Amino acid sequence: EEQLVESGGGLVQAGGSLRLSCAASGFTWDDYPIAWFRQAPGKAREGLGCISTSDGATAYADSVKGRFTISINNVKDTVYLQMNSLNPEDTADYYCAASSDDPCSANKLQMFNYDYWGQGTQVTVSS
Repeated sequence: EEQLVESGGGLVQAGGSLRLSCAASGFTWDDYPIAWFRQAPGKAREGLGCISTSDGATAYADSVKGRFTISINNVKDTVYLQMNSLNPEDTADYYCAASSDDPCSANKLQMFNYDYWGQGTQVTVSS
């Protein structure tokens, strides 16, 4: 059974950094994208970026480009979201998700393109 488990959330001061992890298990496909999303209170879930598990190619939403970096450790089957220069507007629940159909693309960072979801991890940025 395919499973995604996020970790690494917590409280950080504005200007700080945080690294989230997404551990994948049970996936038997050769290549699938894993994306990071976030959802702030009262707001829609927002796609942040994705990475291809086969070649590590990445794509990012304009809103986080230059501040957030997605990477992968294929040995550990873990995808990371490195977040720098955090501000209170980054406060949200962060989710990783995998797609069985669509490639990693900045144009496909919508919820309906992703089939498998983790439970989320909370990030709070204090001012």
